[in-house]
Amino acid sequence: MALASTGSAQGDPKTYKIGANIKRYTLMDLGFVQTKNGNFQLERSLDPNSPFTAANKLKVTVAKDLSGFQMGVTTGNGLKALNIFKDAKTADNVEQYQYLIENLIERDVLEEA
Repeated sequence: MALASTGSAQGDPKTYKIGANIKRYTLMDLGFVQTKNGNFQLERSLDPNSPFTAANKLKVTVAKDLSGFQMGVTTGNGLKALNIFKDAKTADNVEQYQYLIENLIERDVLEEA
């Protein structure tokens, strides 16, 4: 998947875009790690009980020039995209996902499109 100006996780009814006031240091403060090609990537567990378990993950990648991003929810190993919004069993994951997204919005990394 290519980096785009807007995006959302599979099944999420809301669409997001890069925040107008996004800064590199904010990304680093939030735990984004710079990849080999210069992009910034964040991986966070969606397990509400322990961030160290191999549960579903939120993955957000921001372009090195801060012009685009991609986001998605994957399995614990990061290989398969998931839709956590369609099953009642993953309600805790949805709540954790919304908390993480709200934090990114508060810090001007993302905004609703």
